[in-house]
Amino acid sequence: MIILLGSQKGGPGKSTIATNLAVEYARQGKDVVLVDADRQRSSARWHEDREELGRTPTLACVEKLGSIHQTLLDLDGRYDVVLVDVAGHDSKEMRTGMTAADKLVVVVRPSQFDLDTLPHMSEVIEQALDLNSSLDVRGLITQAPTNSNASERADAGEYLSDYPVIKPLRTVIHERKAYRDVIGEGLGVVEWSNGKAKAEIQVLAEELMH
Repeated sequence: MIILLGSQKGGPGKSTIATNLAVEYARQGKDVVLVDADRQRSSARWHEDREELGRTPTLACVEKLGSIHQTLLDLDGRYDVVLVDVAGHDSKEMRTGMTAADKLVVVVRPSQFDLDTLPHMSEVIEQALDLNSSLDVRGLITQAPTNSNASERADAGEYLSDYPVIKPLRTVIHERKAYRDVIGEGLGVVEWSNGKAKAEIQVLAEELMH
């Protein structure tokens, strides 16, 4: 299973989602590889910290820039789950990754700046579907306010529904300090003390497998 995390704007938390899903799938006993295809190396640095601190379960990490299509296919034959973190813009890594992936998760914050990137993202996805018709495209809202009165989450969900090529996930990732706290520790929130963050990642991991 190749799961590509993509967006047209930096900052929605692709690396956070990728690393946390990697830990959860590894905890389930799956062989997991994290592919960092972003020059910023956020996922790769997190993985280095995890290895240096001797965290278990262990998981693999591969760094690859440029065309990643064949690399992903090769890794898919060796691992149960291939999680791919690409840069937050229209890149060769994202486009070539889409042609190999089983699932594309479009990560967006509930902000107008993020939502305004969806028209172009939809065009890129439609081009990728010409080459990979089985690509399952899902929309994930991240950094949603935890305030139950906030309307941003509902507004973002409605906006996503305007782009039928992107099917919204039921799971929503909220703005929680735990996601920041675990990064420097080389951990995932499923290994941390925040039960709400842990539950979000576990529900997301389960939803992406179906």
